[in-house]
Amino acid sequence: MANFTTHIGVGTLVSGALATLTLAADVVAPENLIAVTVAGVLGSILPDIDLKESKPSRALFSGLAAFFAFATLFVFAEHLSIAENWLLALVAFLVVRYVAHSAFHRMSYHRGIYHSLIAAVFFALLTAVIYKWVLGRHDGVAWLAAAFMLVGYLVHLTLDEIYSVDVMDTRIKKSFGTALKPIDFKYPGHSALMATAVVVAFVVAPPTSTFVEGMSQRALWTGLQQKMLPSKGWFWGLADVNRYFDRGPVAEQAPPNASPISTGSVGATPPSVPKTTK
Repeated sequence: MANFTTHIGVGTLVSGALATLTLAADVVAPENLIAVTVAGVLGSILPDIDLKESKPSRALFSGLAAFFAFATLFVFAEHLSIAENWLLALVAFLVVRYVAHSAFHRMSYHRGIYHSLIAAVFFALLTAVIYKWVLGRHDGVAWLAAAFMLVGYLVHLTLDEIYSVDVMDTRIKKSFGTALKPIDFKYPGHSALMATAVVVAFVVAPPTSTFVEGMSQRALWTGLQQKMLPSKGWFWGLADVNRYFDRGPVAEQAPPNASPISTGSVGATPPSVPKTTK
């Protein structure tokens, strides 16, 4: 299997490349670009959550522990003393970080259900749910983050499968076929639970209409194709950078055929209209 450094390095590279395409196609507002890119990077390390001593597993459960500790404070802040709130928050943190972490790894094993395509779909849907209902992002941004998560997750599974082939010794390791699989055939019960979670997450997830409509627009793909290669010559655009610093930034007009999930409609605050006096 690929190590943590390889996974996060390749995941960051792929997510960065996708972010460049997304920005060039005017699919999402710049302020949302980091948020969706982070989802892709997270997806590239998330399958190793079932590896007990892995960095992703420890980081995830530490984050969940902190979340539940603060949630406990908010719930009981007005009903208990400061000392009681601190104690309760500490207990919540320790229970999630160590007890839940240990229980989770007793019920899971490495290269199990989390190294499967159905798990990739679940975490993509979960990303859309979190971005929409927890972080309050636009529907289009939520599904774009879900797409980044899915790609990052698949990159991880693919890398693990590639590392199962020993090119130097021209042999295939025993781990081949355990990383990139549709479901967990060893434990069908785990697969059934994950399938149920996929259905629940899909029901809770935001509507896909905005995302699908935006990504299916011909103008988006035509514009992206035109920007893929330089039109005048390689690095000719650097001259525009020099003129930018010489004359200062010039306001740009939004393209006439902007995508419905572009800068003007995904997570972007509409410009305020000045009030008129009678």
